Amino acid sequence: MSEDDRWNYLLTLDDNLLKGGVILSEWCTFVIQEADIAFVSGANLASIVMAVSAMETYLRSESEGSSKTRLYELIEQSSIDESLKEDINKLRRYRNKWVHVDDPWDDNELQKEPSKHQTELEQMAFFAAKTLRRTIYENQWV
Repeated sequence: MSEDDRWNYLLTLDDNLLKGGVILSEWCTFVIQEADIAFVSGANLASIVMAVSAMETYLRSESEGSSKTRLYELIEQSSIDESLKEDINKLRRYRNKWVHVDDPWDDNELQKEPSKHQTELEQMAFFAAKTLRRTIYENQWV
């Protein structure tokens, strides 16, 4: 998929999911932009990591929790739809698998089938881009 196709995917998500308006902090906007750039560039793992970061930034901006509140707690304490909570948790766990590698030398599977991991990362990057939009557009005003 080309960069233009990926931009069009994001624009289609925006067109389909944004029906009113939202107010986002500058931090949130900046992190979303980085997630989008990574996604469009095909940096799938980076786009997933940044999308989860953007969702955390958004949830933190909407909560009254402290800066020490963990992402899982932010998700569970939020007023967002339960299915969206499940999807964010799915991404959080997936991201953690890549960010917190338990045994970096246990890499036989990655060496044997790198394309399997690339395909999975690409699918999750698309899922992350959509879940990010669903999250930031959850509390719209019309």
